[in-house]
Amino acid sequence: MTEQTHEKLKQIKQSFRLLMNGVASQSMREKGVTYKINWGVPLTELRRMAEEYGKDYDLAIELWKEDIRECQILATLIMPAERMEADLVEVWMERLRTQEMAELLAFNLLQHLDFAPALAYQWIASDRDMYQLCGYQLLSRLFASGKEPNERGINEFLDQAHVTLMGTNLPLRHAAFNCVLSFCDLGADFEAIAQKALADLNLL
Repeated sequence: MTEQTHEKLKQIKQSFRLLMNGVASQSMREKGVTYKINWGVPLTELRRMAEEYGKDYDLAIELWKEDIRECQILATLIMPAERMEADLVEVWMERLRTQEMAELLAFNLLQHLDFAPALAYQWIASDRDMYQLCGYQLLSRLFASGKEPNERGINEFLDQAHVTLMGTNLPLRHAAFNCVLSFCDLGADFEAIAQKALADLNLL
């Protein structure tokens, strides 16, 4: 780590103390959102900080290494998408611990990667819950931005969503259901396909 990056990291971590929201932090803990450190800083403040620092690959790398909620969120906001290669995505995924971070990682960064669709389909079929969760979040973002899947993608998605929706993991079922809704929003044809594929679940 360069001295400049080290100073930026130190400055950022100190600033979180000033922005701390104990009520928000306590509320997250009570809901099971656990980090080693969670200052409860609002997302609006973190987005403002991200604009201030701009895109910064080296700083994003160091921020993601910290087991601190605000550091990791900031990392997703300042990492340049064009420098986020597949092996680095895997390194980041290994440190993913919470549903909140899965959502923010997909929304702030992963949806902008050229290979985002391939990641999403690979992850929803994973046997690791956090990968599946992030996969559904990512696919939801891609559908919401109008990216239509081909026939193979449609079949893969609906087959996996069916399995997930029949399971017992509530956060995963919720993510899969929201993803199905985003899929249906692509148009009447897609909605009809989803209704047929998931008819036995009586969800749509």
